Amino acid sequence: MTPTQLRAFAGVVRLGSVKAAAQELGVTEAAVSMHVGHLRKEFTDDLFTRTASGLAFTPGGLRLASRAVEILGLQDRTVREVSQAGHGRRVLRVVTSTLFAEHAAPGLIERFAGRADDLEVELSVRAAAQFPGLLAARTADLAIGPAPSSPSVSLVHLPVLGYEVVAVARPDHPLAGRTIGTDQVRRQTWCLGPAAAEPEGVVPAMLRRLGIPEPHQQIFQSNAAALEQTKRGDAVTLALRFAVAGDLAAGRLVTLDGPGLRAQGRWAAMALPAHDQTPATAELLRFITTPRATQAMVRGAGVHVGRFKPAVHVTLWS
Repeated sequence: MTPTQLRAFAGVVRLGSVKAAAQELGVTEAAVSMHVGHLRKEFTDDLFTRTASGLAFTPGGLRLASRAVEILGLQDRTVREVSQAGHGRRVLRVVTSTLFAEHAAPGLIERFAGRADDLEVELSVRAAAQFPGLLAARTADLAIGPAPSSPSVSLVHLPVLGYEVVAVARPDHPLAGRTIGTDQVRRQTWCLGPAAAEPEGVVPAMLRRLGIPEPHQQIFQSNAAALEQTKRGDAVTLALRFAVAGDLAAGRLVTLDGPGLRAQGRWAAMALPAHDQTPATAELLRFITTPRATQAMVRGAGVHVGRFKPAVHVTLWS
């Protein structure tokens, strides 16, 4: 049993077909089939069979799939930790939702990473539904995003920060200062950040409840860009109250009143159980609920380039 064979089998399980696994791995279907064949011979188990509705996995195949993810994750983690130790550096890989990444992650990373000279933080933005898989595969050390409605029993969940999303517009907007009906809300142009395009979270849930037609939704690269467009035109937007507190106080924006135009949300941190966490992960979990961390997330001004090591290019701060 080799890592190459396990990676091929894990790809078949995750993607549901030999062809898709071959495309992701950049090899031929014959190569994937050969690796799976070696595993079948070694374990004397068919692992899976093809049916009209897809692949049907044997009990042994399902058990091997779970172990393959763990083994490959530990292999990658070991390689990374040995390399980091040789260079005297530690890396903490954090995945977050877009809303947290833009508004709360910069201050948190700056305050946390500033406590240790040997620590770098990689931040990537992914859909919340992918968090459990990324953590299980050791692709990420910590995930922060919308609190799940059904927490996974195999992960540690920690409430991080509550927030309020409100609808805002220019102070001279035609709907400002009035109680707005649902029909009026649906006729407006909505300038929205990337969080609106996610399947989960407070913002998409609000849009669904309000019934905003897709042609009336304009999605921008960042919430900041959507907010600037709102200030210049007759559109409305959804924003975190703490993020627009300065604009509201200065009279550059006003909140809109009406059914469904404000909602409460909470971010949560997710990680593997304590015995599987890296020391940096455990440190951040202890730090993230402190008053200093809360203040940094709400009021943070950004991250120094030496502290922020993005694993995926994200244009949220451009």
